Formats: sequence, C-alpha cells, structure tokens
Amino acid sequence: MRNPPERILLLKPSSLGDIIHALPTLAAIRRTFPEAHISWLVKKAWAPILHHHPLLDDIIEVEFSAVRLFGLIGSLRARRFDIVVDLQGLLRTGVLSWLSGAATRIGFTDAREGSSLFYTRRIVAPMRAMHAVDRYLCLASALGATSSKSEFVLPDRSDEKRRGEALFTKAGLDDASNVIGIAPSARWVTKRWPAESFAAVADQLQYEGPHKVVFIGATQEKSEVARVKRAMRTEAADLTGLTTVGDLPVVMRRLRLLITNDSGPMHVAAAVGTSVVAVFGPTSSACTGPYGDGHTVLTSPVDCRPCFRRQCHNPNTYECLTRISVQDVVRAAQRVLQRNRGGHNGG
Repeated sequence: MRNPPERILLLKPSSLGDIIHALPTLAAIRRTFPEAHISWLVKKAWAPILHHHPLLDDIIEVEFSAVRLFGLIGSLRARRFDIVVDLQGLLRTGVLSWLSGAATRIGFTDAREGSSLFYTRRIVAPMRAMHAVDRYLCLASALGATSSKSEFVLPDRSDEKRRGEALFTKAGLDDASNVIGIAPSARWVTKRWPAESFAAVADQLQYEGPHKVVFIGATQEKSEVARVKRAMRTEAADLTGLTTVGDLPVVMRRLRLLITNDSGPMHVAAAVGTSVVAVFGPTSSACTGPYGDGHTVLTSPVDCRPCFRRQCHNPNTYECLTRISVQDVVRAAQRVLQRNRGGHNGG
C-alpha cells in the first residue's frame, strides 16, 4: 500500500472459536502497521476475551438490534476508518462495512448472504480444505501483511495467577499440577458426545490417577455438565458457571489437558498451548479443529460426515459421535499425558 492506513476495523462479532481463529490475523496486521489505530467490532457476550488486548486500540461492543443499529452506524462513521476487514462474511457485517464509510472494504469473494457485494476488494481463498486460521490470514495478506507463523496473542491479566488459584481453590483443586479439564457441551446438539461417555472417561482417568478432573462450561451449560456428573462413580471438581469468557485463558493455561467436543473452549486451550483431545462429529477438523501441534482429534468413518448439520439426518442418529468409544478417548488422553510428562501448562 502506498500510504499505510491510519485506522483499521476488524469485523468479527462472533462466536468464541471464530474470534480465536482471527487472532493471528490481528497479529499480522499489527506487525505490518504498528502505528495504525486498530478496532475490533465484537458482540458483547464475547468481548471479555478481547478486553485489555495489547494489539488493539479499541473494542466496539455491540448487540445487534434495529434500535441500536442507527447509533452503531453513527459511531462507526465518526471513527473515520480507512480500511474495514470483514472476517465474518455475513450480510449484516457486509452492510456495516459499507455503512462505515471506509474507502477500502475487504472480504472473501465467496462470503455468505451476498455480503461480498459491499466490498471494494474481494479475495479468493484457495479451493482446497483450509483451516479457518489460515483462511482469515488470506485477508491479512491482501493488506500486505506477512507472517511466518500464526501468533495467538491473548490479553495478559496482571492478576492472572491469583485469579487462577482462586478459581481452582473454589473448585476444591488446591493441587493444580495434574488437572484435566473436560468441556462436555457445545452450541450444537449434534456436536455433543454422549454425557455417559464423558462420565466414563472422567471416572477411568481419576481411577488410574494421579489426575483430577474439572468440568468447564458456561452457566447455560450447567444442565449438560450435571448429566455427566450424575453418570459418574467418582467425584469431580466443577467450574461450570463460575468463570467468565475472559477467565477461559486463565483456566486453560493451568490444565494438563482438555477433553472436549468441537467447542469454543477447545480453541482457547489450543491458543494458549494446552493440549487438546477433541471429539468431532458433524464438523471438519481440517477447517475448525484445534490449531497447532500436540492435539488429537477423534472422528469415526461414517459416510455422511462432515455434514455440518445442527440436526442429525442419519437413521442411526449421531453415529458419527457414538462410534467413538470411551476407550478411544481414554487412550488418546493417556498418550498426550505421557508425551507431556514432566510438565504442565499451569501458572
């Protein structure tokens, strides 16, 4: 670019995993334009994961509604952005990019819902299966940003160690050196491995010791976690509903391992360097699996996956998940723990 941009807006309102996937794009743009004022538009529910982010100058927290839209448009125009990068690629973000008044609006040619009609530069991503992290980086490359590696920068909390210790103590985990996290929920029902299977995995890992299991989830996921706990024969710690979105990096850094479905916590764990064992059903690990090395993704070879459906249309309902056995997950966890023996990710 002839003149470096002064003000850049990233549009990535949701959801948690997608926001984590976009962090390397932010890092690449910041590295290329160190003096630019960079803003990120995000839904209020997910904003805490970006609070106090060292690479951001501004976080625009939104709740999409007709009442608030007019004020949001005025706020965006008042900021006088030079460039808008639409990482969401939906109609409302395409329209917002246009209404922002930015002269340069970048997004993908194949963005959904006709949003590409509102861009001034349309980027073609390679046709091969590509992880979301690498796909988003294509938009950074269009701005001239280069990166030799994907850099996941999450905010540093000055009280992180104290906050982590307080959370683990509250959950009855005074010794945090051998803690395995389990996140048994997911936004789609079709992504959820059976609660009884998670229970059996937790029991076996605790029977064999010296590991202690802690459940992780949002307040609205308490019922799913309760189903797992009712099916268990051992007692497990529980942080469900006790952590905010902003606490997730703190918690994930203290785990030896996270066992999970395809979920937001999975992506946070991978971003902070905690090993993941993930059960994948209808979605594609090639596109949205835990990013980086040291992770294990378990799938089953059924013809209909990945289908990306929120309702199962297979006569053998959820076969892509139920064919993954408890022993498959236990053995994967044991291999990871053996490989990581001698250290853990805790603070």
